[in-house]
Amino acid sequence: MPSALRRTPLDSGWSISITDGPAPFEVQDLPAEVPGTLITDLLAAGLIDDPYVDDNEHALSWTGEVGIRYRTEFSWDPAPDDEVDLVAHEVDTIAELRLNGSVIGTASNQHRLWRFRVTDALQPGRNVLEVQFTAPLAAARAFEAQHGRLPFSGNKLPYNAIRKMACNFGWDWGPVLTTSGLSGPVQLESWSAARLGTIRPQVTVRDGAQGEVRLDVPVVRAQEGPQADVRASARLTGPDGAVVAQTQLPATTDEQLILELVVEDPQLWWPRGYGEQPLYDLEVMLHSAAGDVLDSRASRIGFRSAGFVQRDDEHGRSFQAEVNGRPVLIKGANWIPEDCFPSRLTRERLAARIQDAAESGMNLLRVWGGGLYESEDFYELCDEQGILVWQDFALACAAYSEVEPMRREIEAEARHQIVRLAWHPSLIHWNGSNENLVGHRAWGWSEKIEEGVGWGLHYYDELLPGLVKELDPTRSYSPSSPFSRPGVENPQDPGSGTIHQWGVWNDPVVGDPVHYRDSTPRFAAEFGFQAPATWATISQAVTERPLDEDSPVMLSHQKAFEGQQKLRRAYRNHLPEPTSFDDFLASTQLMQARALEIGIGHYRSHWPFCGGTIMWQLNDCWPVTSWSAVDGGGRRKPLWYALRSVHAPVLWTIQPRDGGWSLCIGNDTDEDLVTTAILERRRHDGTVLHALTEPLQVPARQSAELPLPAELTIPEDPAAELLVCSSADSPHRAVHHFCADKDSALAPDALEASSTRVEGGVELRLTARSTVRDVMVFADKVDPSARCDRQLVTLLAGETATVRIRTSSADAEAFLAPEVLISVNDLLARGGPCVQEDPSPTTPTSTAPAAP
Repeated sequence: MPSALRRTPLDSGWSISITDGPAPFEVQDLPAEVPGTLITDLLAAGLIDDPYVDDNEHALSWTGEVGIRYRTEFSWDPAPDDEVDLVAHEVDTIAELRLNGSVIGTASNQHRLWRFRVTDALQPGRNVLEVQFTAPLAAARAFEAQHGRLPFSGNKLPYNAIRKMACNFGWDWGPVLTTSGLSGPVQLESWSAARLGTIRPQVTVRDGAQGEVRLDVPVVRAQEGPQADVRASARLTGPDGAVVAQTQLPATTDEQLILELVVEDPQLWWPRGYGEQPLYDLEVMLHSAAGDVLDSRASRIGFRSAGFVQRDDEHGRSFQAEVNGRPVLIKGANWIPEDCFPSRLTRERLAARIQDAAESGMNLLRVWGGGLYESEDFYELCDEQGILVWQDFALACAAYSEVEPMRREIEAEARHQIVRLAWHPSLIHWNGSNENLVGHRAWGWSEKIEEGVGWGLHYYDELLPGLVKELDPTRSYSPSSPFSRPGVENPQDPGSGTIHQWGVWNDPVVGDPVHYRDSTPRFAAEFGFQAPATWATISQAVTERPLDEDSPVMLSHQKAFEGQQKLRRAYRNHLPEPTSFDDFLASTQLMQARALEIGIGHYRSHWPFCGGTIMWQLNDCWPVTSWSAVDGGGRRKPLWYALRSVHAPVLWTIQPRDGGWSLCIGNDTDEDLVTTAILERRRHDGTVLHALTEPLQVPARQSAELPLPAELTIPEDPAAELLVCSSADSPHRAVHHFCADKDSALAPDALEASSTRVEGGVELRLTARSTVRDVMVFADKVDPSARCDRQLVTLLAGETATVRIRTSSADAEAFLAPEVLISVNDLLARGGPCVQEDPSPTTPTSTAPAAP
């Protein structure tokens, strides 16, 4: 009787040895973790210092230059008629596998699954498995030597010559920690007669009323013996646990089976803010003719139609997400690997980051192409939370060879990943590459590539869209990001498709965040602004004291070109020169928060012309100064709180329009917004200088503009006045300051604060005698695990607000210390001489909600 497929994890008993290359010490048969890497094993053994601390990273450049060998022994008791496969996920990267001294196969791509038939190589009792890795940098250089060097950006190492996580070679937010290893699970699969191949699902919704599931089910047969009859079945269980559809096929010797299920009036899956996320359990089974189960697969699916649509109009070509036929305003972030060593990640840690995205009001994450195709945990969590996924193919910021074996490997990984991820309703879009078209057009690559040499265009225009159409036509596809038709000639046309807006960060002429307002794209797929990590994360990663933002050790955690100068350029337009590390941290984190508030507020005010935003970036892979909202220690920067405000279902923001100013309302809810706007020009002391009321009505999922008269927008004394637009019956509010902070008359003693121990933490009570702008509480300076419920609190004269701090600290008074409780008023009072960078920046607009 044939037996069911059995999986035997090979996750113990491993050792690692360095076999060649410039290692500074000998490593022989060191205990190893699988999944794991050379660096993580050396760290666990105490042979190296933590590469995330101080400048220890730089002492590990040799790890990409050495060959290594993994070895394990295991016992095997063969069963009659068994076929056995060795299955390895994420072999990183160039490796030869030997079982009992015989070569069973080679691997050359971290981004795909490897399966080797080992039936004949296994022996009863003791078996020895060895995996010999070639040094990744040696392999990359060898490919370049044979096929020619192609241009790349992001770091100095040829990551585009090997199918390995690109940012493992360093990036402008990541360290150079090039390593090798078995970074995914390894297991034996034993089976007889037949097993399931990789099932390809297609889940569609017809007219919103009928759910259809088509399953292409390959049957893999034993290599010897007669081809036995098998049959396949599928069962679909609804969110309530009831079976809603099932089917089975009669016995057959076919090697490709098709199962189809139909569900009438299915519960539709929606992104956050647009509906619920019902998930159905799908089980596929392969049976022998006698009815015995030979193999099975279980997955969850969701019924929805989704993707980005592009339509020609009088302005160019739109780029807008649609789910179940409804336009969706995208409020998203780019996602990078959560750790330089993803084998260390747990589902709990990924869940925390997905929760950070959800609680900030995001509805999409873009998995950036310089990292990895993420784990099943990541996509399952997005399915559950209603977070849409835009998935890049792993081709980023470089020209990629179109010769073999690179061409073959890119196709193999794409086939594997498209089918693997097709189960997930959260995935709605495939993107061919990151910045590769704009790199060829605008970064000088075309001059460096010989005529007739392929540089990747074949992948983006032919191979990848063809594979998506063949394997998963239920999602949309774009050749690159940014992308504007016709593509290669002008890949970054703001009137068509997607743009990346990096001028505000990079360009000394338009380097102030207010210049986000200089253009209005159809979709902003990348833009962002830097700030250091939180104080607690920095203090754990940098051991020198006192902390100094420009020390060599601190700068080893700042990877961006001229990053410190760009940070200073931004705050000098608005704030005085900080006189301490605490105020430098506060100033730079404040400017990062404002930058994204300005940019997203501007783009969102033009919905639906602008289909949405994907800011750079949600997370970090280590403790670093970067564009992230949540730092490498998992702590939320002030930016995260600004994102929560600007992503709110209803947004009030004051924006320049036609030479004046308008109140712009974004209503991303299913209810019409009907209210009365109270419009006031005030003094900081609370005196109302001019006021009027206007009725407002904003339809559901729409935006509206209310032009503001000159009496409100032209101050008599810009330093002492501000514009306040609020709702008569809700907490929505927008506040506009008429001059830069450093030119304003914000009083240094305007805030009264007290603290009280409450259940679960501390509550701060804040009262303003006159305007207090952007109160921040750096609670992690008191307790590294502390978290505030709000930040960037602006109070008008006479207002009171509370800030709750989740903390185990018993010292409530410590949260009132001047280095902990910091506002713009404080930065002005204790700042040094102002340094002017841009003579005429436009004042940022605050979109923070009113204090309760």
